[in-house]
This record gives sequence, C-alpha cells and structure tokens, in this order.
Amino acid sequence: MKKTLMVDLPGRSYEIEIERGLLSSVGLHCKKLLPKAQRLFVVTDQTVYDLYGAQVNTSLQNAGFAVHISVVPAGESSKSTEHLVSLWEEMMSFGLTRTDAVIALGGGVVGDLAGFAAATILRGVAYVQIPTTLLSQVDSSVGGKVAVDLQAGKNLAGAFWQPKSVFIDPNVLQTLSDATFSDGMAEVIKYGCIGNADFFSFLAQCGGRSGVMAHIEEVIYTCCDQKRQVVLQDERDTGLRMTLNFGHTIGHAFELAGHYVTYTHGQGVAAGMCCAIDLGIALGITPKEIKPMVTYILEQYHLPTQIPCSWSILEEAVGLDKKRSGNQITLILLEQLGHAIPYSMKKEQLLELLAPTFRR
Repeated sequence: MKKTLMVDLPGRSYEIEIERGLLSSVGLHCKKLLPKAQRLFVVTDQTVYDLYGAQVNTSLQNAGFAVHISVVPAGESSKSTEHLVSLWEEMMSFGLTRTDAVIALGGGVVGDLAGFAAATILRGVAYVQIPTTLLSQVDSSVGGKVAVDLQAGKNLAGAFWQPKSVFIDPNVLQTLSDATFSDGMAEVIKYGCIGNADFFSFLAQCGGRSGVMAHIEEVIYTCCDQKRQVVLQDERDTGLRMTLNFGHTIGHAFELAGHYVTYTHGQGVAAGMCCAIDLGIALGITPKEIKPMVTYILEQYHLPTQIPCSWSILEEAVGLDKKRSGNQITLILLEQLGHAIPYSMKKEQLLELLAPTFRR
C-alpha cells in the first residue's frame, strides 16, 4: 500500500512516496514532478547500476527524457571532492541546464554526492532522491543535507539542498546483504532511542531482519515521519535537528579510526550511541537501565556496541564535530528512552569524560 508524507517547507515543499514496485514507474513520476526538464543526470554506484541501472534508464527514457548515467565506485571513497569535480564536468558535457535535474539512485554516499553536485552546479538545479539502502531510505535521503568528505573528516563540505521528491521502493531492500541491512538498522534504532519508545519496543520484538521486513513500509514511514517533523521545526540544524545526530559525534571517530573502510556509518553510530549513553550516565542525565536495553537491541541486529579507537583520532574527530561552536561541543544525550536533549560542554570536559574508556 502506498504511503505519502509531505515535507512542507516554505517554497521548498516535497513529497516522500513509499510504495513497493515504484522503481518500475519512476519515469512517469519524474515527468509529473519535473514538467520543464528535458535532461536527467543520474548518479549511481556500480553495485546499484548492475542491479537497477537498466530498469531506471528505460523508465526515464520511455517518459521522454534524455538520460546520462554517471557510475561511481561503491563506498565512502566516492564522496570526495575529486568525484564532485568530475560530476560537474560531466554535467556540463551532457548539456545540463537549470530546468533539468539530477537523480540520486543509491545509498547515502550517492545521495550526498549527487545532492551536493546538484546544489552547486549552475548555482543549484533540482534533484530527486531514489534511495536504495535501508539507511538512506529511513534517514539520509530526507532533510536536504548534502556533502562530501575532506581529508580532515566526514561531511565537512556541504550544503542544505532539499530534493524535489523522495521515491522509496521497499522492494529494493531484498537485494541488500545482511551486513548492509544491519547498517541501516542503526539509524532505525536511533529513531526509537531519541523520539519514540514504543517504536523502540516494536523493533526489539521484531527480533531481526525478517521481522522488520514484514512491516517494512511502516518502519520506513515512521522514521521518515519523525525526521520530517524535526526538519520542519529546524531545517538548518541549529537546535532540535541536532538530536538526529545521537551517536554520531563519537561514531564519526570510529569511522575515521577505520579510514571509512573498516567500520561502516551504521556500525560507528551503533557504538557511538552506546558511548553517548555512558556519557549520559556519567553526567547523571541518562538512567542506567537504558544501557542494557540498547545493547540488547543492537546485538539483535548484529551491530557493535564498542569499537577500538586511538586517543589521537578521538581528539581529532571531536575537534571537527559540526555541532561544535567555539570550544563548546554539543552532545546528544538521552533523558529517557524516546527523549533526547542537546547538552553542551567544553571540548576539554568531554575528553576528560572519555579518557577512562579510551586511554586505557
């Protein structure tokens, strides 16, 4: 059954459409959404292209579009300035104009890269998100954050650029490996932790991938709706939206420790949530009983609760956190299961709290 959500931002409203089989009719959806567009520039990675590239290309061409597909390597390394510049040049060679559009067909890396290219080419052209991983369907495709990584850290060059629409086909999740599905579950579990204790309990009862997939439309809808409501109140990430980064401050350090290869984003966030809970307990903000509850559900979905990280990398990553203001770091902590708050402290205080764990 089709589910629809409206992200009703002034002058930038768009729909999130969730429907099984939607991918086969994406051309007709884009024709209705982009009546002035003649050319569509599709960004995807090699894995997704092999699975769905021909299907999407045919659908778009049958709808009357001229289509160019740019295929980048799968993985975080593609979210680089080098690939961004390459996309800009390809877009100009293709003859992209301001009335045309970019299509992001893939997971979070493709969505961030394609979205940032769309935000900056010709001072901004429309783009459409077609997320193909659980992580991108429930989180990164919604809200307009687009970015590339720098040598200094993750997502440090980016913009806020809302898509024209998000088309989500849950059927594509059937081709995900168990590891990639679990990676997305970290963000799903995050939504239960920060804003919906009933949803957290539901996920614990599902027990694993098959249980989640039996209710996948509702799972995706719940996460997207929660993010939608936060974005409507704080599009630019200055207050409430920061709570969506629960587990991310230390999680990004874990990703950096593995050079963005050893540990995935979801694994980093999972271990980062556990670390944030420990910090909350140490500060007297988070009830102690939350830790085993979160640990249990992460283990159900084969996610790590701790990741080794050197002190030097931790210091570096914390200093680069995008929620930093001057010497103040804003952590996201749980006051109770289903309710998160921003909590600011000096960088030195945070490192002092982390030292017993990471300087053993």
